Amino acid sequence: MYGLVNKAIQDMVCSRFGEETWKKIKHKAEVDVDVFLSMEGYPDDITHKLVKAASVILDLSANEIMQAFGEFWVQYTAQEGYGEMMDMSGDELPEFLENLDNLHARVGVSFPKLQPPSFECTDMEENSLSLHYRSDREGLAPMILGLVKGLGSRFDTEVHVTQTQSRDEGAEHDEFLVIYKPN
Repeated sequence: MYGLVNKAIQDMVCSRFGEETWKKIKHKAEVDVDVFLSMEGYPDDITHKLVKAASVILDLSANEIMQAFGEFWVQYTAQEGYGEMMDMSGDELPEFLENLDNLHARVGVSFPKLQPPSFECTDMEENSLSLHYRSDREGLAPMILGLVKGLGSRFDTEVHVTQTQSRDEGAEHDEFLVIYKPN
């Protein structure tokens, strides 16, 4: 994964729990990288170790951490220079979700080794849709719950999201029911 992801995890932990907690997490994870470079590629294993160590140090489940990170990621990437690109991807939650693959294609110009997930919206009704998530990476589905909630905040939209099928339970891909109501 690109360093931007690990840097975001670091920023989330430091802003919510402090620098000392981050140092404990890095020590527990046996990660000796002092500064994550946003545009540099790092083994996925580093990210997984950080999440696992954070789970122990913060006494939260890995799923809770990934959900919180997903929510944080929306705000973080907007502040890290991707806000305009996000603005071009939609004015409302369903439009944005439909354009996620296009957004990732544009991000891929800056990150040529990016292995983006794929998103597809189906069963679109007035205030609900099914979001299909496909990724080569393992263990990131809980992050999608947080991402959708973070996007709800971005679009001033009440969001209720539940996972309706899981690759971990044998499904071909992960699927989420998103119920939303603009404020």
